[in-house]
Amino acid sequence: MAEARVIGVNVPGAAYEVLVRPGLLEDVGRLLRRLSSAKRAVVITDSQVGPLYAEKAAASLREGGFDPIVATFPAGEDNKTIETVCAIYDQILPKAIDRAVPVVALGGGVAGDMAGFVAATILRGVPFVQVPTSLLAMVDASVGGKTGVNHRVGKNLIGAFHQPLAVFIDPQTLRTLPPRELRGGLAECIKHDIIRDAEGFAQLETNIARALALDMEYLSELVAHNVAIKARVVEADPLEKGERAHLNFGHTFAHAIETLSHYAYSHGEAVALGMIAAARTAVHMGMLDSASAERIAALVRAAGLPAGGMSIPTGEVIGALIYDKKVRGGRVRFVLPERLGRVVIRDDVPEDAVRAGVESIR
Repeated sequence: MAEARVIGVNVPGAAYEVLVRPGLLEDVGRLLRRLSSAKRAVVITDSQVGPLYAEKAAASLREGGFDPIVATFPAGEDNKTIETVCAIYDQILPKAIDRAVPVVALGGGVAGDMAGFVAATILRGVPFVQVPTSLLAMVDASVGGKTGVNHRVGKNLIGAFHQPLAVFIDPQTLRTLPPRELRGGLAECIKHDIIRDAEGFAQLETNIARALALDMEYLSELVAHNVAIKARVVEADPLEKGERAHLNFGHTFAHAIETLSHYAYSHGEAVALGMIAAARTAVHMGMLDSASAERIAALVRAAGLPAGGMSIPTGEVIGALIYDKKVRGGRVRFVLPERLGRVVIRDDVPEDAVRAGVESIR
């Protein structure tokens, strides 16, 4: 059996490890037992992932000496709400769990965000571990301790920081991932290299077809590479007071697009459009060269993600930006690239530049 790739996340007071290895799902119970002496564990999953992997996770937990409780919720971003969280509470609280019982988040980004929020709030906080099954969750949502739900006003406006005990990643679960979701996860991989690693961006340009072909060796390497990038950013800024906001590159536009489209665009698709809009905004401001912006758009297209064709009116997108969580004092803060591998935060972006960015993806 191959050794797991291990990436440490050294958050003050809450350090943990991310393990990446094909087949790791079968060992979740044994690995969790090293971290918890609880007699029970709660698995939170959705209606799509549950039929595929809940019993395998529960069996592994039983082998580790846990009595598993499985709570499910309807799949989909539309169900990432406080009402769904209350329905999950209703499945768990009658079981009379105590504060030592860990929550296992099994699924994609929605499951991780929701399960993490449940863990942060139930009994005023219980431990949890992330077992992501989508590429987006593996490389982004499962690392860093952000949890939360959406509100009708906007995305992720209700939530808490709650770091996991560990993250266990089994790339084999990507074999059952719908191709659209695999492509969506690649948007976050592209983002990480744009903000921190120009060489990694060039390697992804070369190897994107291997990822789309589900090359397990390459996907394991790709996931570990991206987790390492995110871990370093999170370590430097655990509560998003400064540079962690770099991880929101493309997301200011993306969250507006998701909300206004009523989530017709997946998160990854919206991020792909948002990254291009941000790059074109930077070009308009003289911050970024046009060739780099075109490389970003070309890699987005190579990943099978949308690079244009958005039909939401430009004015509506601009109007929705004020609801972004990064707004300070009524000023929208944009994460913009200066070059591949480096981004900065700007709150002085003129509307004509924002408009140019949005128009570039229409």
